[in-house]
Amino acid sequence: MNAHRMHRPFRLAVAVAATTLLIAACGSDDVPETDFPAPPPETESPSEDAAARATTTTEPSIDGTTVTLITHDSFNLSDGTLEEFTALTGVTVELLEVGDAGTLVAEAILTKNAPLGDVLFGIDNTFLQRGLDAGIFERYESPALAGVPEELQIDQRHRVTPVDYGDVCVNYWKDAVPWEPVTLDELTFPEFADQLVVQHPETSSPGLAFLLATIAAFGDGWELYWEDLRANGVTVTAGWEDAYYGEFISGGGNRSMVVSYASSPPAEVIYADPPTDTAPTGVITESCYRQIEFAGILTGTDNEAGARALIDFMLSETWQNDVPLNMFVYPVIESATLPPEFVEHTAVPPHPLMLDPAEIEANRDAWTERWVEIVLR
Repeated sequence: MNAHRMHRPFRLAVAVAATTLLIAACGSDDVPETDFPAPPPETESPSEDAAARATTTTEPSIDGTTVTLITHDSFNLSDGTLEEFTALTGVTVELLEVGDAGTLVAEAILTKNAPLGDVLFGIDNTFLQRGLDAGIFERYESPALAGVPEELQIDQRHRVTPVDYGDVCVNYWKDAVPWEPVTLDELTFPEFADQLVVQHPETSSPGLAFLLATIAAFGDGWELYWEDLRANGVTVTAGWEDAYYGEFISGGGNRSMVVSYASSPPAEVIYADPPTDTAPTGVITESCYRQIEFAGILTGTDNEAGARALIDFMLSETWQNDVPLNMFVYPVIESATLPPEFVEHTAVPPHPLMLDPAEIEANRDAWTERWVEIVLR
């Protein structure tokens, strides 16, 4: 069953292939300044249409200008969305896609002194600290942030703005498991031997997220957990597509469990052939690691006013209502309207796992190297 194989934006920046070494060369010795997870200071709340009002009242000088939006190659919006921004502001958006999320951050750091564009969209909390330490973003606090939950605003200095989020979780094929699992521990049970496929954390964004999920869940015991997974027959692929459409049952494989997304079940319904009203996959919500995607104004932009207007527009209902069915992620503003498929078929983890971005930056290389020793030795 190839329910959503050709839908490129379903991936949330998967397969961060060969970018870890590239980005490592771009780091900084600055003290991390994320201040995660404390919420930002309280501010006065603007009216409900803050994003639209902030956009439409932008200084006239930006009319007729261009903003270059640098993003990953999983970026997608409906036809007409960016054109609506142009109609509101007079600013034209040019897109520059530079690869996966890891490549995106690496390119922005390497070109810091001569930025390729004005706004970067697609850095997530697994790479956030690297971008902040490198100083690639200008500060900007959008008035529309009043409509965004505080737990998603993890940079108190407002160098980046949360735009969407998604959860990397273990998915299972309902008709192929002995029972529907609910915990990470169950993946090590003999009844689930040779059933789990994961992605390599050095070459895949969901692979890294799942490794971080196990570290967040088990603390110092994460290494023992992976030893148990290895003994239970876990298999590893380079990226998400190889796992979901190769080893997993959805793509014709024989593995009943895969690291994917909480939004995979609605995608299975939306792109099912023949059509179905029931998702064939389920989600282990206790396994979910939250990825938040951010946008930021690049240091050295020639059009800061236009860049601010675009950030505001990203928090408008026009943009926010458009992202679920185009990039299979959740909007961040509380007033957004979810598609019915998301409401009916997406599992929402009550307590998604997360780690401090500064902790990730300090330990990523050591964690992934140790994972390789345990799982691939």
